[in-house]
Amino acid sequence: MKRMFRSMLMAAAVCAGVCTALPAAAQFAKPEDAIKYRKAGMSMMATHFGRVAGMAAGKIPFDAKVAADNAETAAMLSKLPYAGFIEGTDKGDTKAKPEIWTESDKFKTAAAKMQEEMAKLNVAAKAGNLDAIKVAVGETGKQCKGCHDTYRKE
Repeated sequence: MKRMFRSMLMAAAVCAGVCTALPAAAQFAKPEDAIKYRKAGMSMMATHFGRVAGMAAGKIPFDAKVAADNAETAAMLSKLPYAGFIEGTDKGDTKAKPEIWTESDKFKTAAAKMQEEMAKLNVAAKAGNLDAIKVAVGETGKQCKGCHDTYRKE
C-alpha cells in the first residue's frame, strides 16, 4: 500500500513538473491566439486601472471599495498579457513594435516595473487613502505610457 501511494505521488510530481516546464508557445495553437490573448489582457487591465485612475482624477466619484476591487483586479491582470509575447507574434493584427523582440530584456524590465507600480497601487487602494491612490496612479500611468511610447505602434 505504501509503495503504491509513493508511486502515485511520484507520477503526479513528474506530471506536474512536465506541465509547468512547457514553453509559453505551447499555450497557444497559433500566433493569432497569442495576440488575441495579450490584447484581451491589456484591454481588461486598462479597464480596471482606468476606473481607479478616473477616481484619482475626480472624473468618477471616489468609492474606496470599488477602487480597491479594481486595483486588485488590475494588479492581477498586469501579469497575464506577457505570456502572449512569443516568437511569431510580431506580425499580424498587432500594435507591438519589433523592439519588443530585439530589446526583450528592456521590454521585460519595463513590464516588471509596471507590475511593481500596479502592486503599489493595489496596496494604496486597499488602504483607501485617495491621496496615496493619486500618487500610485500617477506612477503606474508613467510606466504604462513609457512602455507604450517605446513598444507600441500608434
